[in-house]
Amino acid sequence: MARGVNRRTFLKGAAGSAAGIVILGASSSAWSARANEKLNVALIGVGGRGTWFVDTMPKVANIVAACDINQQKIDKAFARWKEDAPALTPDKVKTYHDFRKMFDEMGKEIDAAVVAITDHSHATASAAAMQAGKHVYCEKPLTRLVGESRALRDLARKQKVATSMGNQGTASGAFRRALELIRDGTIGEVKEVHSWDNNGGADFKEPPKNPPSGPPPAPDYLKWDLWLGPCADRPYHPSWHQQWHSWRDFGTANLGNWASHIQNLAFMALKVHSLWLTDPPKEPRPLVKVEAKTSGINRLSFPKWEVVKWEVPAREDLPPVTFTWHAGNCPGSREMIEDLLGRGLDWGDKGEKKWADWAGHLILGTKGKICATAHNTTFTMIPEDKFKEVKKDAPQTVDASRGHENDWLNACRGGKPAWANFDYAGALTEFNMLGNVATQLEGKLEFDPAACKIVNNAEADAMIRPEYRKGWSL
Repeated sequence: MARGVNRRTFLKGAAGSAAGIVILGASSSAWSARANEKLNVALIGVGGRGTWFVDTMPKVANIVAACDINQQKIDKAFARWKEDAPALTPDKVKTYHDFRKMFDEMGKEIDAAVVAITDHSHATASAAAMQAGKHVYCEKPLTRLVGESRALRDLARKQKVATSMGNQGTASGAFRRALELIRDGTIGEVKEVHSWDNNGGADFKEPPKNPPSGPPPAPDYLKWDLWLGPCADRPYHPSWHQQWHSWRDFGTANLGNWASHIQNLAFMALKVHSLWLTDPPKEPRPLVKVEAKTSGINRLSFPKWEVVKWEVPAREDLPPVTFTWHAGNCPGSREMIEDLLGRGLDWGDKGEKKWADWAGHLILGTKGKICATAHNTTFTMIPEDKFKEVKKDAPQTVDASRGHENDWLNACRGGKPAWANFDYAGALTEFNMLGNVATQLEGKLEFDPAACKIVNNAEADAMIRPEYRKGWSL
């Protein structure tokens, strides 16, 4: 499918955009650099998504270590640096396959780490960095499981390190302006939110099969045991490795890959995360309820389509609100969203036929609606005539950002926490990953955000907690 958003183009724009605020009060971190001092940064993951940081972080930090389980990716990183950052040579940047060994050997030389690896290892890599006293930037989704996000949030608090998750739309001027318009009542009271992605899951029905001769060997350049990380041991198979997004053991499907971006605006603007931040917890405990309809329950892979609905209770001065996530070709979802928008969705077959609406985020207020794009970096207001004079490009009351990564680096130096710090990003990830629990079960689940516990279903509650193989822990 040809989608209308080029991720690399978007990220370049987001990194240089003006945007930044702070939801939580500033806190001191374990190590703070002087205002203009570059931090010594270790890159964990230098291929795929990590390539972005190979290209950008040398401009704003000192790269002192590179870690990847794939030697080819390490070699390609140095090839890129030879062209764009020639000072970063193998004798200047130490390389590792195991991030645990890297922190053991280089603990005093590293100030911060960027984690950009497969979803199933986000938690263990981020935890290892924070346990070593390092600031952490982790790509989205923060973790694969609900309980992992809670563990990272608590560890970040304990270690007093600066953190951020990589949902880069948070830094855009439009995101922050839309947040203002929602919070100041411009679109009225919000009680309903819809988000969608027209891609569904792979819905693999059985594990990958090996030929009669046995499992193929792992490539020489790949450290398969380290790639598995905390997950259960198994022989190498190309499908586990190359299609990891599609397997529940390793990936999170689009609730991790895209809802981290798509649902961000309403989750933040409507202060849903405040339910996670009550200390001590309120009584009676406010519960988030979640239920899913799917193409069929599949605990190995992800369904071809899913509709997940969260019922969010009142918080602060805001009324209860429902969030509904539509992924894949869900029966009736497209028609319902088109009716709410008052126009057709461009899924390559309507409008300009450029896939402009393959994903989106619709926030329904009593006085109007906001419809944001997948990264929440642009939005429209409905009805257009009513809001045509409203400025939409930059925030007017909240802080502007220095750029998503720069906001984190500023926090590392003792500045304000990044908007996507783990107190916030942990709550957003727990919320989204509850959806991946709900798609594996029948019925409605009741989640206590303060306690991080599903209170009405012991089987579901067990699913939110990681089981790691020996040698791996948080």
